[in-house]
Amino acid sequence: MNNNPVVFIVDDDQGMLESTVWLLESVGVEARPYTSGQAFLDAYEPNLNACILLDVRMPVMGGLNVQEALKDMGCTYPIIFVSGHADVPIVVRAFKAGAVDFIEKPYNEQLLLDSVHQSLSKQHEQRDQHADQAELKAKLAEFTPREKDILLPLVKGYTSREIAEQLDISVKTVDLYRSRVMKRLGAERLPDVVGFAIAAGLVDPLNLRGG
Repeated sequence: MNNNPVVFIVDDDQGMLESTVWLLESVGVEARPYTSGQAFLDAYEPNLNACILLDVRMPVMGGLNVQEALKDMGCTYPIIFVSGHADVPIVVRAFKAGAVDFIEKPYNEQLLLDSVHQSLSKQHEQRDQHADQAELKAKLAEFTPREKDILLPLVKGYTSREIAEQLDISVKTVDLYRSRVMKRLGAERLPDVVGFAIAAGLVDPLNLRGG
């Protein structure tokens, strides 16, 4: 998986395309230019540390249509729209569909670079979170059925006695499995186990019992 930042630039204006590529490469960011939405979609590559600079008005396939197609493909790359005609309905529609920024042409170079860096940082954080979640789910897959039975009520705030009653086992058995769960997760304290369960998406933090 490539960690080097990549910016896809989709714009039918050749001059704007070339100047944007030059700007990004001048600060060490790889830029991949495309003169049409379809050309970009055909070359789309997932699992990169990337964001997309997307022109709104292009012949055949406009930026909003490209955004929709990307969504259908499961693309999570941040999209920054650029347009010389930023009328309010288009801006609203773009943001409602998940755009992170909307920059008017001719754009301020520093403004564009700031937006790109923020988008790439956000994308990098999301990828790290997904990697962490995958690691947590892999750990969870190694749990025995009884360990899983103990884990959920444990993080929801139930006492060993309450869990024992729910599962019709002894408190001593609950405590034994509780220590095994914590050891398996490398957790020294119960809050660490709760944090694991929330991060893995096993529980909603709003539905935990209050202390």
